[in-house]
Amino acid sequence: MKNRAGMLAAVVFVTVAAGALAAADVPPPWAFAVNPAGTQPVPDDGAVRHVPGSSAAFTMTQIRDLFNVPDWHADNHPPMPEIVAQGRKPAVFACGFCHLPNGLGRPENSSLAGLPADYIAQQVADFKSGARKSSEPASLPVNFMIAVAKAATEDEVRVAAQYFAQLKRTPWIRVVETDKVPRTRVAGWMLIADEGGGIESIGQRVIEMPENLERTELRDSASGFVAYVPVGAVASGEALASNRSGKTIACAICHGADLKGLGPVPGLAGRSPSYIVRQLYDIKHGVRNGQWSELMKAVVAQLSDEDMVALAAYTASLAP
Repeated sequence: MKNRAGMLAAVVFVTVAAGALAAADVPPPWAFAVNPAGTQPVPDDGAVRHVPGSSAAFTMTQIRDLFNVPDWHADNHPPMPEIVAQGRKPAVFACGFCHLPNGLGRPENSSLAGLPADYIAQQVADFKSGARKSSEPASLPVNFMIAVAKAATEDEVRVAAQYFAQLKRTPWIRVVETDKVPRTRVAGWMLIADEGGGIESIGQRVIEMPENLERTELRDSASGFVAYVPVGAVASGEALASNRSGKTIACAICHGADLKGLGPVPGLAGRSPSYIVRQLYDIKHGVRNGQWSELMKAVVAQLSDEDMVALAAYTASLAP
C-alpha cells in the first residue's frame, strides 16, 4: 500500500509540475493575438469608403480583396510590382495587402520596409521549408505566410523583396509608457479598444493598437499605431540591449550601433513591439529556426517575458 501511495503521489506531482510548466510556456496572448472563434466580418453595405488625404474610393468588398490591394496613397511609394499589388491566384495573396503598399505593416504581421532584400527572401524560404513557424498554431497571419511561401516562385519572391527593400522607414508607432491602458479585445488578429470602454492595469504587457481603428480597418497606409508599454520599460530595454546587465548579448554587435541594421542583418528601430516579442519568444522556444536563428538563441536563452517586453519597448521607441 505504501508503494502504491508513493507511486500515486509521484504521478500527481509529475502531472501538476507538467501542467505548471505547460502553463508557463503558453505564448503571451497579447502578443500572439487570436480572433475569437466564429468571428465573421461585418457584411458589406455597399457604401463607398474614403480616407483623409486620398481621392481614392473603395467598398469594403474591394478593401478585403486579397488579390487587389486598396492603394489609398499611390503617390507615397514607388509603383507596386504585380505580385505586390495583385498577387497571383489562387494561392499567392498580394504582398501589399498584409504588409501595406508602404511596407510598414501592422501588429499582426511584419514591417518589411527597408529590410535587406536577401533577408526578406531568406525568411520566405524559411517559411516554405518549415524552419520558421509560430508558437501559436492558430495564428492566421503566419499560416497565410506559410501558404504563400509554398506557392510563390523564386522570381516572385525576388521581385517582392526588392520592392520592399527600397522603401524608406518612417515613424509608424508611437510608444507611450503608462500604468493603465484601455481595456482591449482581439479583432483582425490585433488588439483594439473594447466597445465597453474602461481601463485596466498594463502589467507586463505591450498593448499595441490602432491610432484610428476606422482607418486601420480600411487598410489606410497613412494611419499608424500606438504601443503602450510599462513605465520604465524603455530604459530597462536600453540596458538589456546594451548588455549592461550581462544577461544577454549587446544588440548593436549584429544589428548596428543605432539598431537600424548592419549588412544582411535586419534593423530593429521603430518596428512593431508586438512583432519583436513574438520573434524573441519563437526563437527561444525553438519554432523559429533557419539562417541567423542559431546566433539569436544565445541572445534569448536567459530572457524572461518581462525582458522581452522591455527590449521591444526600447527598440520600438527608436527613430526608424
